[in-house]
Amino acid sequence: MDINLYDPAEIRRSLLPFIFTRPVADIRIGILKISEKWEHFGFNVGFSTEAYLSDKFKRIGTSLSVNGSLCPNKDLVNGIRSLSEGQKLVSEGVTLATFGDGTEVIEYTDSIRLVANPWEIFQYNKEQILADFALITEGRASADITDPNTITYGAENIFIEEGATIKAAILNAEDGPIYIGKNAQVHEGTIIKGAFALCESSHVNMGAKIKGDTTIGPYSKVGGEISNSVIFGYSNKGHDGFLGNSVIGEWCNLGADTNTSNLKNNYAEVKLWNYESGRFANTGLQFCGLMMGDHAKCGINTMFNTGTVVGVGANVFGSGYPRNFVPSFAWGGASGLTTFQLRKFYEVAEAVMKRRSIELDDIDKDILSTIFENTAVYRIWEKKA
Repeated sequence: MDINLYDPAEIRRSLLPFIFTRPVADIRIGILKISEKWEHFGFNVGFSTEAYLSDKFKRIGTSLSVNGSLCPNKDLVNGIRSLSEGQKLVSEGVTLATFGDGTEVIEYTDSIRLVANPWEIFQYNKEQILADFALITEGRASADITDPNTITYGAENIFIEEGATIKAAILNAEDGPIYIGKNAQVHEGTIIKGAFALCESSHVNMGAKIKGDTTIGPYSKVGGEISNSVIFGYSNKGHDGFLGNSVIGEWCNLGADTNTSNLKNNYAEVKLWNYESGRFANTGLQFCGLMMGDHAKCGINTMFNTGTVVGVGANVFGSGYPRNFVPSFAWGGASGLTTFQLRKFYEVAEAVMKRRSIELDDIDKDILSTIFENTAVYRIWEKKA
């Protein structure tokens, strides 16, 4: 069955900076991206998104549109499959799916999971790891852990894909499943507590401590201490330092001993920069760390305050705490920011992506160029120049 996953207008800006570079349904939460969840349920997926993204994320020929912020489950899938031309599936005023003109409203009464804010990516990550783990592993047998020096707890909740290697690690899946993807590597001395997902060809470096409810997307490398965080993929946090209650996009790099605060000294609820309102908005959470958009980097010993948002292509470095909102394509840190010019940015991005044998092609450059232009309004120092 063909569907187009569309970006709900009321949600899209709330999920910035992560959806500057992707449709809402390309967000990873749990083990899979939202679009991949739909594919695992047997759908052929296209995207209905911003014009500047449409060459990379293409529509397909169907009049059945599904809310791209919606994580599927069996009941919801059945409800969408039962729609006829001209019907619309709605839950408490929220449109879930529309077939054709959607003039006939069908009320959906079962529970749903929408991802509407950046912090919800880590907040609901354990729930989605559980759902994806069941979806991916149903009817399949795990590869064996052959290393005699690896200790497991709750071994029935551990699934290892072919080609993965684990050496002298402690895996505790008593409080949530542990998924180790194809060709992934867990190195010596690692301690992992579930729920946890390590996606294809990613590495957990020696001596890392993973506290749970965490996803490391494909082709990434992580070390140090990580708790309740999501790394979309192709990103590195390879050294010591703490990452907690955070979301990191693709092609990011956190320098050695980078630390994120996820709790304010006064234990107050965390406020986070909101692109929709143009101001800091209360998350209602006591724990909230770093939200970092694609292609962002930070230097060694970077210290991020509680509830910091870093935009696409920013390069943060230097002593002291940078601002809680670092605009896209910013260059610098606490001592001041200038603009990371697009030509120089491309040079870095090309070098980074080449290490994964991936080319920064003209489509990607057009997307990033559009983002550079659209985010100029936040680089307030340019107006003073």
